[in-house]
Amino acid sequence: MLDERAYFLDVSRSATGRAWVDRLDANTSRIAQAISQRTDLSEILSRIVAGRGIGPDEAESFLNPTIRDLMPDPSTMTAMDKLVARLARAIVDGERVALFGDYDVDGACSCALMSRFLRHFGLDPQVYIPDRIFEGYGPNVAAIDKLIDGGANLIITLDCGTTSDAPITHARSRNVDVLVIDHHLSDFELPEATAIVNPNRPDDVSGLGYLCAAGVTFMVLVAANRELRNMGRSGLPDLMAMLDLVALATVCDVVPLVGLNRAFVLRGLEVARRGNNRGISALALAARINGPLNPYHLGYLIGPRINAGGRIGDAALGTRLLTLDDEHEALAVAARLDELNTERQRIELAAVEEATRVAEAEIGNGDGPPVLVLASENWHAGVVGLIAARLRERFERPAFAIALGPDGTGTGSGRSMPNVDLGRAVIEAVEAGLIPKGGGHAMAAGVTIRSGQLGPFRAHMAEALVAQVSAARAATALPIDAALTARGASPEFVHEVERAGPFGSGNPTPTFVFPAHKAKFAEVVGQGGHVRFTLTSDDGARLKAIAFRAAGQPTGDLLLNAGNDAPLHIAGTLGIDHWQGREQVQLRVVDIAQPPTR
Repeated sequence: MLDERAYFLDVSRSATGRAWVDRLDANTSRIAQAISQRTDLSEILSRIVAGRGIGPDEAESFLNPTIRDLMPDPSTMTAMDKLVARLARAIVDGERVALFGDYDVDGACSCALMSRFLRHFGLDPQVYIPDRIFEGYGPNVAAIDKLIDGGANLIITLDCGTTSDAPITHARSRNVDVLVIDHHLSDFELPEATAIVNPNRPDDVSGLGYLCAAGVTFMVLVAANRELRNMGRSGLPDLMAMLDLVALATVCDVVPLVGLNRAFVLRGLEVARRGNNRGISALALAARINGPLNPYHLGYLIGPRINAGGRIGDAALGTRLLTLDDEHEALAVAARLDELNTERQRIELAAVEEATRVAEAEIGNGDGPPVLVLASENWHAGVVGLIAARLRERFERPAFAIALGPDGTGTGSGRSMPNVDLGRAVIEAVEAGLIPKGGGHAMAAGVTIRSGQLGPFRAHMAEALVAQVSAARAATALPIDAALTARGASPEFVHEVERAGPFGSGNPTPTFVFPAHKAKFAEVVGQGGHVRFTLTSDDGARLKAIAFRAAGQPTGDLLLNAGNDAPLHIAGTLGIDHWQGREQVQLRVVDIAQPPTR
């Protein structure tokens, strides 16, 4: 039980059933004070920095992370030297290279990075992105044959390949080398590839397992540039100009924004804002983004449009867009992805409604299973990851959504919560013979499953993760960084807070509470049931606010039914909207509580 004195604003149970606690305990409060005294940082920014585990001596470097300071020698990664030696030989000899990528943003960005790198040297690589529905994740024998029959004598897998034993063995049997660049979890039985660079392979001690595949690919390209330089090559590619792709993948793959990843995103955003990549710029126009690109834009507006091709359309569209240099062609592809994204939203909405009804019936009035494993013949396999994410968010537990085909074979995706290793549990299920195929990482996983295996798989996930889920749910108190007023939430304040960014997984967006403020003019907007309102304080200050997907939920009920004059404690995160050259702060609601009666 939490000590009642630790409750922030005495909120022991909010609208979402959570306690509110100060993110800083007594020790970190002292650290925050020391940071404020030894630097020019404000008290609130010092609290934010201390609340992310940073001490006084590290504060300045945390606020100004650089790739130069944080980039390790790429050769610390297992098999890196062997892989880049083979890659450099292919470049020098002008070999026919084929790229096999994943159909998500990370895969698209990884393929675009490698494609742009090879094109710089005059190579024109084949690029193959599998169809999510008909081929599933990772290489398959038929696709490998197609690439080899097309002339490839070197195949590079990106964001996949670590568990693809049979397809890689098949490629080697046809005398074609395979290089694997990946970041997904693996066991000790690695495929017989020419070289596998994956910081999450069991024998890698680089400590870079937090990188996404595009981050690993960037490390490969750094090492390849060095190898080529040592071979006497000049006129090498400017890798720093391609960091926009690394930033996009890092944000969208929800890997921890710590260490080198923070530097990748900060520098990558600078590159993206210059419009170097025609594809990213075209998607920003399609998404009607105003103002400088930020992590929110990458993760919630640009990323979903790239993913839409892989979910319900042409899986190769995203990769193709990110490698285009022709502005008109980029705009046309971006417009198509925007259309697919609209269709994806419609499909997702219907599926989430069905999944929510099933989950509510399964949980009933009790606590329900620690892991939700739901399947339906009505769901499109392209949106199962989105369904799982909504279930995880709504029911505060890991969730799998599985689309069953006519033959009873299901394609599923799972989403986890902090400190619950979903990928490891899935790999254990494969090793135990419970499902034919599966893998992933701590926060997300994919599975191939037959309808008759649902029961054993559900039982395995419950048994494997019940302790982790129980501990994670017990720690669901909402950490609050500071109390604020509507008048204090100025653009200047938000810019100051952003110095501790980029925010995301591993570096949580600061959560502020607005005590005893009023929610005026609340209304439901959009297909997702968002609740928009104006936050007002007693001194008349106003702040735009929105609670996403809140209609029909406890937070939405409070906003819509509390009345204009009822004071509420409202917790949320702050961002800046740009409209006609003006900056306007917006609050994104995380939770709400009624002030305790005394």
